[in-house]
Amino acid sequence: MSASCMAIAVALQVGVASSAYANDKLIELSKSNENWVMPGKNYDSNNYSESTQVNAENVKQLKHAWSFSTGELHGHEGAPLVIGDMMYVHSSFPNKTFALNLNDPGHILWQHSPKQDPAARSVACCDLVNRGLAYWPGDDKTPALVIKTQLDGHLVALNAKTGEEFWKVENGDIKVGQTLTQAPYVVHDLAIVGSSGAELGVRGHVTAYNVKTGEQAWRYYATGPDEEIGLADDFNSANPHYGQKGLGTATWEGDAWKIGGGTNWGWYAYDPQANLIYYGSGNPAPWNETMRPGDNKWTMTITARDADTGKMKFGYQKTPHDEWDFAGVNVIMLSEQTDKEGKKRKLLTHPDRNGIVYTLDRENGDLISADKLDDTVNVFKHVDLKSGLPVRDPEFGTRMDHKGTEICPSAMGYHNQGHDSYDPTKQLFFMGINHICMDWEPFMLPYRAGQFFVGATLWMYPGPKGDRQNYLGLGQIKAYNAITNTYKWEHMERFSVWGGTLATAGNLVFYGTLDGFLKARNSDTGELLWKHKLPSGVIGYPMTYEHKGVQYIAVMSGVGGWPGVGLVFDLQDPTAGLGAVGAFKNLQRYTQMGGSLEVFSLDGKNPYDDVNVGEWTKG
Repeated sequence: MSASCMAIAVALQVGVASSAYANDKLIELSKSNENWVMPGKNYDSNNYSESTQVNAENVKQLKHAWSFSTGELHGHEGAPLVIGDMMYVHSSFPNKTFALNLNDPGHILWQHSPKQDPAARSVACCDLVNRGLAYWPGDDKTPALVIKTQLDGHLVALNAKTGEEFWKVENGDIKVGQTLTQAPYVVHDLAIVGSSGAELGVRGHVTAYNVKTGEQAWRYYATGPDEEIGLADDFNSANPHYGQKGLGTATWEGDAWKIGGGTNWGWYAYDPQANLIYYGSGNPAPWNETMRPGDNKWTMTITARDADTGKMKFGYQKTPHDEWDFAGVNVIMLSEQTDKEGKKRKLLTHPDRNGIVYTLDRENGDLISADKLDDTVNVFKHVDLKSGLPVRDPEFGTRMDHKGTEICPSAMGYHNQGHDSYDPTKQLFFMGINHICMDWEPFMLPYRAGQFFVGATLWMYPGPKGDRQNYLGLGQIKAYNAITNTYKWEHMERFSVWGGTLATAGNLVFYGTLDGFLKARNSDTGELLWKHKLPSGVIGYPMTYEHKGVQYIAVMSGVGGWPGVGLVFDLQDPTAGLGAVGAFKNLQRYTQMGGSLEVFSLDGKNPYDDVNVGEWTKG
């Protein structure tokens, strides 16, 4: 072996060892009830905690412990991270990041307040939200890092101890409408991130960066030639009927794939044994289906990629030739369950915007089940499990020179960006649901880079189970079993349960509401056990951590996002905000803007019970 070959071999060995170390460290951190180290808590992305101090018997004793204002008014999605004594809190634009020591959370150890091109605001689709942070635990040469996205398309790594910028890269160009609202994701020594902007004709991509240097490791697109999509040699070999080679261009007219959307701005999950990352690609562009004939692959697709190479191992397109903006970026949660035939399987479950909750074998992409999120879904009669194709009801299709009415779900979907939870001991998924339908009238428009490229006017209103006269009854909370294909319980809510849920071994499920309540239900029965009124509405998901023997429940308060655009920007036209303004016309009667983190514990126990904590003393 030559010296150079030996050097490469050694480097590879060091790289593998380093990657495994970083991965193992994150996995170990995620197992502790004291940490919330990534969105979803762990690589299963199940938002499930084994903490039991707060439980169904004593949750009525849950009291406010402490709070923290981010100083920003726009919508606050996602949740903070906790690693040991440290909590990292994000905000909406301008995407501030705060480091708090949980022993004295009133003292900001550092904050990162980036200066961004204000033009980013004008190309953001649906309010100026951000969904959170990622954490990389560091090694003997590189410090631990907090990784964040900025609306102006930059990915930034901060020294977790000092807040100093460690590296910064441009992931997208806001001049063509590429923004970033997603929480990045760490696998091995890679920071993985997608992009936003399908409403402006952005061609979606997913990119992995070397977490130590910011160098691009790989990038692949949702549409286009196979080599640019990154299809593996055995792509969809287990399910060739999903489609295989050449479809990223063949299912588009001409070069329409170049402005065809398919951005991914939702959540990721990761299976360390299979070394696969999972995510959903978004809607094709424009929304007007007449302008892009074909299946428009690989938009609207549950995607599995090899974490190291980025190669796409399987892809299942849920809504071929989308007609309703059912962007398929929603949360994917991993579980291991025994199927109806008694076979133990590694599964992924994905409640989609199109009103169907899908469960796939996550090792090969086999479609196991596809159930309606609500019996009022009417765009599809059912999904054919053999072909994987949805069976459309043409009455609720969309086309030029036709105004579609009573279409359920609306473009917001029966499920949107919320990060839901899964309790493995009960085999139940707890899902926050929209209950919104719509009328839809398409129109033609030209593509202009950096301008909105939608081509449809929407009117939204409560679904059949809601109160259409008063525009209330726009949401639900449900407990779902993916093996029996049944809902154990469900309850209506005044507005959408937009942000997602948290499940705990305390027999509880927590979630926030747009009208500003944090609620706890018995996860077995759905009985409402506790609630607390927050300063503003909730579009993020609750999380929990333990610190010095006390279990805390935390949630971001700060209404906004797509459902809040009318309130946030003072819009009145019911078709504004891509139809959201009409649906949520009464939201302003229940809440107002203001971003903060709200934290709870039994009897309100908190670090300041010791009155000397946080007091100033002359050094």
